[in-house]
Amino acid sequence: MAANWIGSIVSIDCGEGLGVYQGRVSLVDPNCQTIALTEPFHNGKKYSMPEVTFSALNIKELKILEIPVQVDNGRVCDPQHTEPGQTVVSGPEYISSLSQNGTNKGFNKPNGTGSVPQAIPRRGEMKSQDVVLSPQQCSKSYVDRHVESLNQAKGFRRRHNSWSACSRHPSQATPKKNGVKNGQIKNKDDECFGDDIEEIPDTDFDFEGNLALFDKAAVFEEIDTHERRNGSRSRGTPNEKLARYRHDENIIESEPIVYRQIVVPQHGGKEYCTDSGLVVPSVSYELHKKLLAVAEKYGLTVERRLEMAGVCSSQMALTLLGGPNRLNPKNVHQRPTVALLCGPHVKGAQGISCGRHLANHEVHVILFLPNFVKMLESITNELMLFSKTGGKQVASVKDLPDTPVDLVINCLDCHENAFLRDQPWYRAVVDWANQNRAPVLSIDPPVDGFEQAIDAKWSLALGLPLPLGECAGRVYLCDIGIPKRVFQEVGIKYHSPFGSKFVIPLHST
Repeated sequence: MAANWIGSIVSIDCGEGLGVYQGRVSLVDPNCQTIALTEPFHNGKKYSMPEVTFSALNIKELKILEIPVQVDNGRVCDPQHTEPGQTVVSGPEYISSLSQNGTNKGFNKPNGTGSVPQAIPRRGEMKSQDVVLSPQQCSKSYVDRHVESLNQAKGFRRRHNSWSACSRHPSQATPKKNGVKNGQIKNKDDECFGDDIEEIPDTDFDFEGNLALFDKAAVFEEIDTHERRNGSRSRGTPNEKLARYRHDENIIESEPIVYRQIVVPQHGGKEYCTDSGLVVPSVSYELHKKLLAVAEKYGLTVERRLEMAGVCSSQMALTLLGGPNRLNPKNVHQRPTVALLCGPHVKGAQGISCGRHLANHEVHVILFLPNFVKMLESITNELMLFSKTGGKQVASVKDLPDTPVDLVINCLDCHENAFLRDQPWYRAVVDWANQNRAPVLSIDPPVDGFEQAIDAKWSLALGLPLPLGECAGRVYLCDIGIPKRVFQEVGIKYHSPFGSKFVIPLHST
């Protein structure tokens, strides 16, 4: 009776050490308790040996994948279409038709009674009603398990991809390009999935309708209630306004931000704040002068300070003139014009340094500086450098342009030289600036209370701001390179508010 199982395709699990083998049964020896497989596969790969024999002691589990059918005269016997004279062999075999590429093919394997051709069916064609059982030839426990698995497989609706489910009806069969072969049309679904397609809905799934049934608000309310009861993290009350973060802000909680990082020994009369909210207090003119003197003692000389002030103010002026949109090779015919009004003092030297940097950036600079018999050394040095830039220097108001310029930079006023306001050249240049109608940038303007003859649209303070008045316009602060400990030496608790920039805007509080 063991020969009836020859030709079956089985899977043998030999445990973790030997692995899993699949193949066709070629020999079953009840006496030696061995079974042989031909053309075996080991763990899904083709085995190197053509045949392998297993002992019952090594077999942990044996599964029969396909059972051969009995055929008569080389033809597959179909119990539903049995012709006269044909006999159906009983036993533990499945009697079904085998169709491969439209042709019935049988697998021939001799058994104990003679040479009987056998055919192995596909899984999709194995039906529970096609099973003819013989209790004398097979194990009842195996048959029960196998029939039960077939019934479960039939009732279970197979999952198929959305393309096959939506584009084709289960009753339709799509033939291959070669059409009909041997009078039969091939079913692509059966070839692809191995089982018949029985139940596929004709209509598409209504995603919008099902989404409308989901009450999101109720679900989130239930989650919030559950978290409050369990003491979990709260999502916030419904009336609480959620914080909105910029793309460059950190959402991870950190230490509390200290906005007042600069503390002065005495209040200067006014306070400013940066774009990030840091408080920058103003200082008196005496404290600011002392700060510059201590910095000069440690090496921040006047020349260094003039250079830093010139670089920062020129960068701000270039931005006000239009930046890269105005200063590019395609706008050579539209070079901006800047009128630079300087007095004979250190603040005027800062303006000359700014004009030199602007001229180096292809800005047409017109420098006004009155004639004096004796000039400061810093002014003389800056004038020598400025003369090499190709900029224009004038000493009379008559030489200033009659048409409006793009920008006026004011460096006329100084605390120490208040008597200059009474000079005729000073009043004349002030009248010219007020009539030119060009925007004014004031560099290091004097404190509030010191009358400014020219109203500025922007003002640039150095290091720390002075208490400026309304005529100073929008206040900006530039970093001139004073070290932190120099601030501490004059009694100022200082932390740099500049961040990644050298010029920042200040807002009145």
